[in-house]
Amino acid sequence: MDHLKWRSTPPQLREPVMVCAFRGWNDAASSATTALETLTESLPSKTIAEIDPEDFYDFQATRPKIKVSDGTHRHIEWPATTFTVASAEAARRDLVLVDGVEPNLKWRSYSEAVLAVAERLGVERVVVLGSLIAEVAHTLPVPITGLASDPELVAQLDLDRSNYEGPTGIVGVIHDLCRREGVPSVSLWAAIPHYVSAVPSPKAALALSERLEKVTGVAADNSGLIEETLEYEEQIGRAVAADPEVQELVGRIEQQQRDRAEAPGEVPSGEVIASEFQRFLRQRESD
Repeated sequence: MDHLKWRSTPPQLREPVMVCAFRGWNDAASSATTALETLTESLPSKTIAEIDPEDFYDFQATRPKIKVSDGTHRHIEWPATTFTVASAEAARRDLVLVDGVEPNLKWRSYSEAVLAVAERLGVERVVVLGSLIAEVAHTLPVPITGLASDPELVAQLDLDRSNYEGPTGIVGVIHDLCRREGVPSVSLWAAIPHYVSAVPSPKAALALSERLEKVTGVAADNSGLIEETLEYEEQIGRAVAADPEVQELVGRIEQQQRDRAEAPGEVPSGEVIASEFQRFLRQRESD
């Protein structure tokens, strides 16, 4: 594929698992990409390939950025998708970490490029991370819902299955392509409280990172996320306590979330996600 650029010869890996996260609609409160970044920074790693953005982005919608380095040199930073190999000596498997921006165009071709890298590196399982806005409370554990290509894998990994139907993003497209191509795959989603969705959520990133460890067998250094989560909860708690109406809303959501815990599959709310997707599209148009 012309749009797939290898920086070095593909290495031999140990029972590799590919982990993907994409900025955009799939990444509410930056939780999925933060979890991936935490894992990348925790392990020795090397970027070995990237996807040329030219065919996959509308640069008026996803604009490149000007960066200044050394105080004088200016360069263009284009929307990127990179493939990084990460290894932990004590683990029995290596990881291929895919860090990207959700493309605007040609999602099927883009997904095929991702799977081409997986095939070339002998990837045994693909894990895609996402985070979404839902009616959940910041005071309770972050709900993690999951999909797997094999029903037995759902039980094996102790996933709370989602019955969501509605709009999807590149995470859903890649997961579906894996299923059709016979590549074992898992999709993990963290639910973000809708009333604090505008700020990054280290708590949700931490929950994703901890669940990801169960799927891959490779641990990240989550100490930074733990500290940020304590500060996050303290700040949100103070803000909620200062507004009686929001305090009442959070109390109502807490009760609803506890009730839903007795009926698996009810998180996230399809109506909430559809509404958020429409809001996101309107924002992109205005941008």
